[in-house]
Amino acid sequence: AALLPRPARGLTDRLYCGRHVCYEVLGVSRQASKAEIARAYRQLARQYHPDRYRGEPAGGGDGGAQAAHEKFLLIAAAYETLKDEETRKDYDYMLDHPEEYYRHYYHYYSRRLAPKVDVTIVILVTVCAISVFQFFSWWSSYNEAINYLATVPKYRIQATEIARQQGLLNKTKEKGKNRRSKEEIREEEEEIIKDIIKNKIDIKGGYQKPKIYDILLFQILLAPFYWCKYVVWYCWWIYCFSIKGQEYGVEEKLYIIRRYMKMSQSQFDSLEDHQKETFLERQLWIRENYEVYKREQEEELKKKMAMDPRWKRYRRWMKNEGPGRLTFIDD
Repeated sequence: AALLPRPARGLTDRLYCGRHVCYEVLGVSRQASKAEIARAYRQLARQYHPDRYRGEPAGGGDGGAQAAHEKFLLIAAAYETLKDEETRKDYDYMLDHPEEYYRHYYHYYSRRLAPKVDVTIVILVTVCAISVFQFFSWWSSYNEAINYLATVPKYRIQATEIARQQGLLNKTKEKGKNRRSKEEIREEEEEIIKDIIKNKIDIKGGYQKPKIYDILLFQILLAPFYWCKYVVWYCWWIYCFSIKGQEYGVEEKLYIIRRYMKMSQSQFDSLEDHQKETFLERQLWIRENYEVYKREQEEELKKKMAMDPRWKRYRRWMKNEGPGRLTFIDD
């Protein structure tokens, strides 16, 4: 029944000024300008504002004040409708086409329920918030990696030796009035060791030192530059290696190998140098060589899994019992 067409009812109680015509409420014509509408609204508002209304009802009581309050709300609704160009255009269309009942409802409530804040500002604030969270989370991961490396004996001994050679640890042992507690000296030595590890070890991958250009905000701002750079690089690649037939350099060979392995730049950079040298020695930028290398890696992985005790227990369990089998064993 709700989907059946309703009879046309030009003015309704729930749209704009209800059963009243907004122009008649303000006492202006449909051709009135914004200034005339505003002037009429100010005059009527001063007259019917609840704080300034001085009229008395004929029968006594506060019915006159209530009527003035309702009149003031109607005047405010009329002004809100006519002061905006788009809303006034929709209202004029409703007066001229009262039969399009559902269209008027849609336009009225779509404007009333539309967000007041610009969507661009919302997106910008969201991107900035994500970027700030991203940057500080990367710093947290980087500090966790440094704290872990400071506990590894291999790196700690090397960092301590470098600190002694540079005379940094000797400064912590002071005498006289400047003498500090053992706890303070230990904390300072720990910071010195961590600083040396930060400077001497190049951490790659997910725990590498964060860069401000890697956060989302700068990636979006620099996206046109990266796109143009990629187009120029791709055209250069086609010209040099497809048209002129030049031989690949070391960087180009590593790029092809990385594409074959389906690894991101950060993942590939996290590999050890001797692994990359092995890739180059085996000429993995050639598709046939890479396929052979891939099969070898898969076979080696199968052998490791076959020799793994945990994998053996899992296969034995799948063979003897397996999931979903009915058993009377308590465990």
